[in-house]
Formats: sequence, structure tokens, C-alpha cells
Amino acid sequence: MSGAAAANSVSRWKADIPPIMVAGNELLIFTEAASLVASMIADIDKAHKRVWLETYIFADDASGQRVAESLSAKAGAGVESRLLYDAVGSYLTEKSFFADMREQGVDVHAYHTLFEALRHFSPLRLMNRRDHRKLLIVDDDIAYFGGMNIVDHGRDFRFINTPEEAAPHMGWRDFHVRLKGPAAQQVAASFARSWDQAHGRMLTARPVSYRRVHLPQAAESIYFFDSGHGLGFSRSDRVFRRILGSARHEAVIAMAYFVPVRRVLGAILRLRRDGRRVLVVVPSLGDMPLVRRASQYLYRKLLNRGIRIFERTNRMLHAKLVIVDRRWTVCGSANMDPRSLWVNLEFLAVINSETFARAARTVVAYELRHSRRVNSDEARPLYVRLLCALAWMLRWWL
Repeated sequence: MSGAAAANSVSRWKADIPPIMVAGNELLIFTEAASLVASMIADIDKAHKRVWLETYIFADDASGQRVAESLSAKAGAGVESRLLYDAVGSYLTEKSFFADMREQGVDVHAYHTLFEALRHFSPLRLMNRRDHRKLLIVDDDIAYFGGMNIVDHGRDFRFINTPEEAAPHMGWRDFHVRLKGPAAQQVAASFARSWDQAHGRMLTARPVSYRRVHLPQAAESIYFFDSGHGLGFSRSDRVFRRILGSARHEAVIAMAYFVPVRRVLGAILRLRRDGRRVLVVVPSLGDMPLVRRASQYLYRKLLNRGIRIFERTNRMLHAKLVIVDRRWTVCGSANMDPRSLWVNLEFLAVINSETFARAARTVVAYELRHSRRVNSDEARPLYVRLLCALAWMLRWWL
């Protein structure tokens, strides 16, 4: 995509959902990778002080090359440029791609490489724990967070039967936020902690109130949570449980990988037991087939309790989004699966704003218009039911 085309894409999206002000910060929602990457590059190109990027996947494709070029140009101009990428998430990317950025002055670090795991004599622990976060910090007042990696998913051929159908099925649907304002400093502090952790430096423990996800009831607010293992973090599990437990009317969940376990599943079931409405949107065809089967294993239990389930039909839904009572919105990198809830490094934003929740519901409404409702009496072949049961048993390793 040319620079002009990318800029136009961003403008069209801004016209659809204008920037939203929350607690003195301007928030802009992205659901398409092309407009997000164009906006990120525009901000990187204007940076004067720093550009810090953290991502699970950094691919050597059209989008990745454009971002790499901008990072390298800024590093060459004396702007502090850091890249933290996950060694497993980006395993398909040639090491020479990152070496080129390093030669241009970008401070590049791979999170939990195989060499690092062997050097510390803990291959299972380190290789199992991944950095799944997606952050970009530009100078002191701009930050991006959400579910999109630096990768072109292009045409999703699982949904295309003929070449004529290709146009509506380009790329994945997601949820990513650009923040401009004082809260960007908190995102920068979160990046600094994961950067230090990746380099083996000791982290100070978070306060108990942070780890327990205590949310003051201000009129409007934005809270950020580093989710991961140890006292330096607060698990995604606790963030989701806190928000779901606060619901008085309804909870809307749009999730790429929906395999809630333990107390998160219990929180969802309690909502229906207490008379709250619950709606779940998941992809009909995910990029992780076993995760999808593990989700389907739960369908009957959820449907029998009155939870509405919809499958997004003609594009991959990669969002990680929870909206409660048209007021609270949780978005970021964490899925509702065991890996995100208990193992990986994740980043979650908890946004208390009726205006932002309304915009997020608009995004979910669009996904619902392209979804099919799952019925409790749908018959599945025996082999599919057995596969779903097997996937559920393997849920902690998916």
C-alpha cells in the first residue's frame, strides 16, 4: 500500500469512529492492520526522543519492512529505538532481518531464545513463557496497545472459495488502540519493566492493590496491567475476573482464543446464574484448530445456561475484548485461554468510559452482523466431539 493510500485508510477509519477523550487522553480505535500500520509509521517518523516497540510477531513482510525502515531511520537520526520481539512468535523471520536493524542502530532483543533457555538450564520454563504483548511508545505522549502484531495476514484463504470472493476477506479483524496523552507514560513504564525483565534485571514487586486489581470508581479512568508470572505482575486471570465480577447487567466478550479456565469460567457462569446477560463472539475458523475445538467443548455447558455464542464467519477474529455494563472495557493482548491467563507476558487496559464502551460495542456489532449464532441442538459427528474433548484435556499446552 502506498503512503497516500495508507493515510486515506486512516482518515476513513477516523471518520467512522472519531477520537474519544477519556480522562484527558485521546483514544483512537483500529480494527484493520493496514490503517494501524500507516498510523504507527506516521508517528514513528515524527519521533524526537524515543521509539519503543514490543511485539509477539515481527514478520519480514510488507508491513514489517516498512516498520523496520522507520525504526532504522530514527535510530540513525539519534532517536532511542528499541525493539523487543518474542523469539518463538517470530521464529519464521530470518535473523538477518533483525541483524540489519541492529546494524542501523536499533537496540534489538529477542525474548526467551532457545540459547537463553539452555544457558539457564530451564528450557521448559523459559520456552513455555512467551512475550505476547503488542506495544509501541513514541516520545512521551503516544502509545499503542492491543491485539495486532507486525505482520500482514493478507488474504485468508480459509474463507475464500473463488478469486472473486477475495476482496471482502482480506486480513484479520482485531482491536488496537492509539493513545495520545499523559497515560502514555504508564505504557512506557510497562515497556521498561518488560525490557528489564527480558534482560534478566530484578523487578520491584507491584503493590498489593495493583496485583489484586483494585479499581477506584472514578467517573472516567484508564488503568494498565502488566500480566505475567511473579510479584512483578498481575495475572490476566485476575483482571478478567475483577471486571466480570463487577457486572450488574451484561458482559460482551469478543475473543480470538476462548478457553476460559478455572475462576474465569466460574465468573462467566456466575453472571448467568445471577441473571446477567452474556454474549460471546469467537472466530468460526481460527488459526489454531485445537484451540477452536477446546472452545467448542464448552459450547453445550455455556448454551445450556443461556449464554449466547456467535461465530465470526468470513474473516478471522483476533480481538481480545470484554465490555461490561456499557461502561467498562478491557482490551489488550490477553486472550481468555490458559496461556494468556496464567503463563505469558501480557498487557491489558481497563478503560472506564461510557463513550469508549459505546465505540467498542459498535465494533462488536459489526462482527455480529458477519456472524452466525450457535444453537444448543446442533449435532456434531462423534469424531468431532472426541476431538473437542481431547483438545480440552490439552488446553494447558495449546
